[in-house]
Amino acid sequence: MSKVKKTLTFYESVENYFEKAAPHTGLERGLLDQIRVCNAVYAIRFPVEVRDKKTGALRVQVIEAYRVQHSHHRLPTKGGIRYSNHVNQDEVMALATLMSYKCAIVHVPFGGAKGGVRINPWDYDEETLEKITRRYTYELVRRNFIGPSIDVPAPDYGTGQREMAWIYDTYRTLRENELDAAGCVTGKPVNQFGIRGRTEATGRGVFYGLRQACDHAEDMKKLGLEPGIAGKKVVIQGFGNVGSYSAQIAQEEGDAVIIAVGEADGYIYNEKGINVQKLIQVKAETGSIMNYADAKKFPKEERGHVLELECDILIPAALEEVININNAKNIKAKIIAEAANGPVTSPAEEILLKKGTLIIPDVYLNAGGVTVSYFEWLKNLSHMRFGRMDKRYRAQGREDMIALIEQMTGRKAPVEIVSKFVKGADEVDLVRSGLEESMINAYNFTRNIQKEKNIDLRTAAFVNAIQLIGQDYQSMGIFP
Repeated sequence: MSKVKKTLTFYESVENYFEKAAPHTGLERGLLDQIRVCNAVYAIRFPVEVRDKKTGALRVQVIEAYRVQHSHHRLPTKGGIRYSNHVNQDEVMALATLMSYKCAIVHVPFGGAKGGVRINPWDYDEETLEKITRRYTYELVRRNFIGPSIDVPAPDYGTGQREMAWIYDTYRTLRENELDAAGCVTGKPVNQFGIRGRTEATGRGVFYGLRQACDHAEDMKKLGLEPGIAGKKVVIQGFGNVGSYSAQIAQEEGDAVIIAVGEADGYIYNEKGINVQKLIQVKAETGSIMNYADAKKFPKEERGHVLELECDILIPAALEEVININNAKNIKAKIIAEAANGPVTSPAEEILLKKGTLIIPDVYLNAGGVTVSYFEWLKNLSHMRFGRMDKRYRAQGREDMIALIEQMTGRKAPVEIVSKFVKGADEVDLVRSGLEESMINAYNFTRNIQKEKNIDLRTAAFVNAIQLIGQDYQSMGIFP
């Protein structure tokens, strides 16, 4: 008798979501199969001389790395690069697949891709990380797996602006005559052709999407909640870039109450609320959220319990598959906002949906990063900062309007109101505006599909993405 497989891989979970949505798309099987599969998988092994952080001794290490391009229905392909000990081909394929659907849902004209390097970045000094990053970039260049019109990486777990700057510099060195070289990668520092607002983009997108979901009174009533995000009790699992910005913006702009934050070394809890700005400062100064004073502390061995706390909103913002068939029955949150990629497995989702949990899926909710990466890419191709041409013109127009109103009424407008109203939009203002518009429209469109077909929100998001990608393939004349 053959053994029954009890758990699914991350990629199998993504394929399950696809197959659940497929019957609702109206597309024929051949086209569905083309949309589903990864078009190109590049597995790399390369040697790098690394330095032991403890002894300082040099040794040669063979690095395992990947780049997967899921879909070429639109070019370039787009997706982050993660550095993690958990990186494997299955994971990178799953993430690349999600990127295709993510881009389609927020109407960003890219195919999906993803990269991964199987290392723990915290085990290496900066010099060694630079060597690994530059060599990885060289391998991508030599196989034509990177370029502003081919495939554009971005930051992901374990990488950031620094690594993106190394990638850009390496690419520019190898392609010195390419005018649009800065568009080969996004998430760069602002002074190296990056864009203001990119660092916070995924977390801010989580806030905009969550706020939009909570603004639908009909949906909140089903959960026994009042409309709006203000006052809702929120738990954050993972306090890296995405988790910290999601928490900070939800607290400062949404008046949400952050009652617990969890990381690898434990979690902290305060029913009355955690000061997120102070927590960010504590982590930056001490390296751990566990040094935050005004909260109860629970050790590393109990870190998984943060997912099971009583709350209105749970935001898993770390790695995939943290909510699975083993703990799904213990989840008490009424809303799960997937800030991470794949935090809920497909078997766990079935349990949660039966309980009436609203799951706002990753394939939509964490698309803020790629949306603002799209803005950065456009900026790099146009060779101009957003707002440069019209900021002063718009400000002057508003000053003239106020002057006319003052002349007609004979009353002077308060200085503080004038200074706020006449300000022209900076680049970050335009980036946030574009991101907010993208997230609101994408949520409402997906929710309409959900209501029309009487399906869950994730399936509706997949239906939306699959249909949009299918339209691109059909327009090529390949499929009827």
